[in-house]
Amino acid sequence: MTATDTLTRTRRITKVSRGLPTSDGAGVKLTRMLGHRGLLDLDPFLMLDQIRSDDSADYMAGFPNHPHRGFETVTIMLEGRMRHGDNKGHSGVIEGGGIQWMTAGRGIVHSEQPIEDDGRLWGFQLWVNLPGVLKMTDPGYQEFDKTEIPVETRPGASLRVLAGSSSTGVTGPAKSAAIQPTLIDIVLEPGATLEEDIDPGHTAFIAVYKGMVSTGEGRVEDPDLGVLEDGDRIELKAGPQGASLLLVAGKPINEPVARYGPFVMNTEAELHQAVTDFQAGKF
Repeated sequence: MTATDTLTRTRRITKVSRGLPTSDGAGVKLTRMLGHRGLLDLDPFLMLDQIRSDDSADYMAGFPNHPHRGFETVTIMLEGRMRHGDNKGHSGVIEGGGIQWMTAGRGIVHSEQPIEDDGRLWGFQLWVNLPGVLKMTDPGYQEFDKTEIPVETRPGASLRVLAGSSSTGVTGPAKSAAIQPTLIDIVLEPGATLEEDIDPGHTAFIAVYKGMVSTGEGRVEDPDLGVLEDGDRIELKAGPQGASLLLVAGKPINEPVARYGPFVMNTEAELHQAVTDFQAGKF
């Protein structure tokens, strides 16, 4: 083997975690795909929720004002609209096909309220941890609508690259403060196959939200999440009904995680300080 040769390591599924029906906010019905007792987190990812309903009664109560500190929230809308606002004077609407990457940093209080649109709301929220040196950074937003998300087409496959780059170099607009993320929304036709690169050493998973996809001997069905072992590529094959899924990867932070509701810090003392600061109106 020469110095320029490389060994390809295909990532296989090490765990399949079933999405857990639950509710959050003011009673919004959702499926928790990451962040439950069966799969607490995947460093640097803390939680993944999916909202999917044709009945506005399931979601219209929304998520009234609530605080965050110490991490980032990523809202991915497939269908419907979500209005948001915060105590820093920022507001707007996330439309179907768009993405918002919010850095909560040292503290923010915001709300997310669905806008009824023919009864259909479908989207995800992903929580991404921040390393200790960035937990007290200033809050900020990145927002991109459907027209700003590049779409790559391959035989039998469509890839919306939201963050990071595909193996052909198509690059998404969203960025993280620390984790070098890959976030790709993939649609596969029935029986189609797709090969995609993933940085070795990065935590990676697939979250299936339609149909079924297999990789090696493992298979993941809607609404399950498949944890991927280390390697530098993934091979996906859609089932007979096709498949839609999120491919998510990022650099691990490898720091202690202390969590209390909407606060994610490194130590219990920092959590207590976050609660004190919020109660004192310092967010």
